[in-house]
Amino acid sequence: MSVLVTGGAGYIGGHMALGLMDAGETVVVLDNLSTGFAWAVPAGAKLVVGDTGDASLVARLIKEHAIDAIAHFAAKIVVPESVQDPLGYYLNNVSNARALIEAAINGGVKTFIFSSTAAVYGETGAEPVSEDAALAPVSPYGRSKLMVEWMLEDAARAYDFRYVALRYFNVAGADPKGRLGQSTPNATHLIKRAVQTALGLHSKIEIFGQDYPTRDGTCVRDYIQVTDLIDAHLSALAYLRAGGASLVCNCGYGHGQTVKEVVAVVKRVSGVDFPVVVSGRRAGDPAAIVAKADRARSVLGWKPTRDNLDEIVRQALDWERRLHNRRTDG
Repeated sequence: MSVLVTGGAGYIGGHMALGLMDAGETVVVLDNLSTGFAWAVPAGAKLVVGDTGDASLVARLIKEHAIDAIAHFAAKIVVPESVQDPLGYYLNNVSNARALIEAAINGGVKTFIFSSTAAVYGETGAEPVSEDAALAPVSPYGRSKLMVEWMLEDAARAYDFRYVALRYFNVAGADPKGRLGQSTPNATHLIKRAVQTALGLHSKIEIFGQDYPTRDGTCVRDYIQVTDLIDAHLSALAYLRAGGASLVCNCGYGHGQTVKEVVAVVKRVSGVDFPVVVSGRRAGDPAAIVAKADRARSVLGWKPTRDNLDEIVRQALDWERRLHNRRTDG
């Protein structure tokens, strides 16, 4: 049996492919390479270039590779972009996911892991946020992910089909063995952007808003190390294969850092005091989102071990240097 990883040439999906390969699984990656990289797919995994919305292609892969589980990461993820291009986000994140889910059910795949987001909560006013909090996303990105969760919930009621939806908070860092990291050149992730600025790839780092109701006026986020996050997915896969019921879980550490605090860590770890510019708020950015992730620990048996922001930043710095050398050598 094999696991189909959609978006497996990207940042988190690529780490999932690595984690599965490390665990001895057979892996098929489906990615259109719009933001991913063929070189990011680990050796031994099969890369198929195509779209998750291509039902006939997905059906063929399920049959040819005896797919018994799907881990779905392929999505557009930039909140401000989703505000500017909502229909593009609904097409890619919702319509394509519907086609993928239908192909999975028609092909007899009963196990599905979905890459969701804390953006489904919106402005909760609660910290930390539990899975039972009100769902009120404030961006088309968050709404598109919630729509997929609803589709999965309804499909699981109607068919012989079970899923785990993992709501990520802020993912950061890189593979501890140095094999992969965040590789998109124009990624908007704070730690990625700050690390690039420390290495001279940008002239300054921009902070969007410092008038939020937080301890220093900047947004608070729960930064989870990417390999810890993948461990949650591997735990979810084992849980579903053992007959576990459909489930939604938060993935985070339960505490957050402000934007200013993250920038200070990047400056300290890199040894570079780079310029910081404060701009206005971005559309769709909640003031604070921190995870209550007890369910993932108790039900899935997830045991995160990499909760160290200095080390997360160090991994991101090391990976960015490797990327620079890759481009220089190439």
